Amino acid sequence: MSRRIRMAGTLLAASALTMGALTGVASAQGDSGRAAAAKVDNPYSGAKVYVNPDWSAKAAAEPGGSKISNQPTGIWLDRIAAINGTGGAMGLRAHLDQALQQSGGSPTVVQLVVYDLPGRDCSALASNGELGPTEIDKYKTQFIDPIASILSESKYANSNLRIVTTIEIDSLPNLVTNTGSRPTATPQCDTMKANGNYVKGVGYALNKLGAIGNVYNYVDAGHHGWIGWDDNFNPSAQVIKEAATAEGSTVDKVAGIIVNTANYSTLKENNFTVNDSVNGTTVRQSKWVDWNKYVDELSFAQAFRQELVNVGFPSNIGALIDTSRNGWGGSARPSGPGAKTDVDTYVNGGRYDRRIHIGNWCNQTGAGLGERPKAAPASGIDAYVWMKPPGESDGSSSEIPNDEGKGFDRMCDPTYTGNPRNGNNPSGALANAPVSGHWFSAQFQELLKNAYPAL
Repeated sequence: MSRRIRMAGTLLAASALTMGALTGVASAQGDSGRAAAAKVDNPYSGAKVYVNPDWSAKAAAEPGGSKISNQPTGIWLDRIAAINGTGGAMGLRAHLDQALQQSGGSPTVVQLVVYDLPGRDCSALASNGELGPTEIDKYKTQFIDPIASILSESKYANSNLRIVTTIEIDSLPNLVTNTGSRPTATPQCDTMKANGNYVKGVGYALNKLGAIGNVYNYVDAGHHGWIGWDDNFNPSAQVIKEAATAEGSTVDKVAGIIVNTANYSTLKENNFTVNDSVNGTTVRQSKWVDWNKYVDELSFAQAFRQELVNVGFPSNIGALIDTSRNGWGGSARPSGPGAKTDVDTYVNGGRYDRRIHIGNWCNQTGAGLGERPKAAPASGIDAYVWMKPPGESDGSSSEIPNDEGKGFDRMCDPTYTGNPRNGNNPSGALANAPVSGHWFSAQFQELLKNAYPAL
């Protein structure tokens, strides 16, 4: 570990973010000789949240970056090598040790993204990953088992740490939306549905990690512009239930869901609702909303959390919303509703989300930092989080050879004119982006400039 990063970790010990007032049972003592506290209903309430020194140092080195470099972000375990650390980046134990130091004996959340399924990201290429579609045993024994082993060590399991795991983004909803006769179907997603390895892998991760007393599993549930349509909504809840009861897991090992992970969907659209009409035409019929029942992430997260309760999850499960890049501030942010000349003018004139199409997901032009991380901000929502570290690329703008198993997706190419998943629209991506997960200064500066609330 570099001296620079060690210094950052020391400086951040006093500035790890405190999120909300303490609720639930009392916390455990910080020494390894005592048992961890019983699980609380919301791990973020009354807790600090770990600030990643690796990310913080990069953010602080950017012009204006010190304004946010003390914010907590997710730690991405996106390949087997990441568990022990790669290319100077800290490994899992190093992060946990730093988190104990930052905690000062107080309850402290550590946010992990568990992300290495076989056949990962079957509908995209930028983060395909290292494991082939059939390598479920390798996923279990060389990825999940080592993570579980580290988290189970007494030093961490019997501590004041609360480990929040984001389980396998961009996986289970693909089995609903990108398979079979759907126009967005891909052969890769059909394969993963047929072999069951997404369901098995998620179930195995939930079971192994959820058995650890201070681990809180949050299953990725896409975002409103993916799952909000009627024919995706309940089927996605059902497939999450299937995974949560696979490989020995139970619904009780799921603390909640996370939505909008590494995405750009607006938290709350204030200038129109799904129930509005213009000249007798409903907002649902606008080109932007396109019959979706939801127009923003807050309403979607609350409704989808309830849908999971309806299909058999505990009534107290929570939801996280990734607000790291969905602020959409700056000069392009509308100050009020659009003109009521027709429904498209009304929606397009008032919507905060300035993407060309809601299916655009890669390094979006005009995006800004969203709400700062915060505990219990709304009914059913455990926290707003920055699970995707601002400034880390979604994927490269052109093909870049790498040893991380990450491919080139044309959705990250600013010259791309689209596919059925984004309505054959331009990608809206920033130019000159590096491989996914690598630092992208231009994106970081874009996010600072367009932050809402403003910095």
